[in-house]
Amino acid sequence: MDNLAFYVSLAVAALVVLIIAKTGVIVPQQSAFVVEFLGKYSRTLNAGFHILIPFIERPSYRHSLKEHAVDIAEQVCITRDNVQVGVDGVIYMQVLDPKLASYGIGDFSFAISQLAQTTLRSEIGKIDLDRTFLERATINQNVVEELDKASDSWGVKVLRYEIKNIRPPADVLAAMEKQMRAEREKRAVILNSEGVRDARVNEAEGEKQQVIKQSEADRQKQINEAEGQAQAILAIATATAEGLRQVGLALNGEGGNDAMRLRVAEQYIQQFGNLAREGNTLVVPADLSDISSMIALATKVASTTGENKAV
Repeated sequence: MDNLAFYVSLAVAALVVLIIAKTGVIVPQQSAFVVEFLGKYSRTLNAGFHILIPFIERPSYRHSLKEHAVDIAEQVCITRDNVQVGVDGVIYMQVLDPKLASYGIGDFSFAISQLAQTTLRSEIGKIDLDRTFLERATINQNVVEELDKASDSWGVKVLRYEIKNIRPPADVLAAMEKQMRAEREKRAVILNSEGVRDARVNEAEGEKQQVIKQSEADRQKQINEAEGQAQAILAIATATAEGLRQVGLALNGEGGNDAMRLRVAEQYIQQFGNLAREGNTLVVPADLSDISSMIALATKVASTTGENKAV
């Protein structure tokens, strides 16, 4: 009898534990449980502790509301210029409506990944191979827009899509490498030629400036020399005029005529002596009285000049 009571109590305790397990549900943070009432959608449970009707209500679907990434396997895509490339990527999505994610589609992750592959093939087929590396951001944006339209009815938000790798065939890679090497060599030759051209232009400009500066310097030198010569000539003329004026004054003074005769005689004798020293042949004037006639002529000129000044 006691054993029977014990087993009955144990069964009752197990039943209570089972009822509590079926009744109380704890939903973790950033999660949502979809509850069905006798197989029909009832409500969505958010984070926290909830009480369910035992054996009548049960959480049929459990969804994480966190953003999660789905890897998109590599696939072969054909570009517009008929080149096959292997492209893989990763897509980021988040469940916004647990009810639609539960009843709108069977497996939204698989559906979105397959749709991403088909959309990617379509986008790659619109551009040439050379532009696939440059248009990655545009391709990613177009794929996200197409996936977002389809996943809206599934309660899932496609946040972004990123292409991880683009792998052209080996022969295409070799050709692209040769092309890039040729392009780099071409740029190097162009830059070198531009450098040589600029150097020659600079040298020519320097020579031009040098010639201009030299001509300006020569011009200024000639101007300075001409001004110096003019000033020298003017100074000599002024000095000569002053000397002549002083000689004239001296001749008009007392004893001026005698001094003039003496000076003319000295100059005559001196120049005659120089002529005798410089040449082997000496020509003697026929009339040595020329000294007296020269002195008389000079005296007459001086007298005439004095009279004109007196007048």
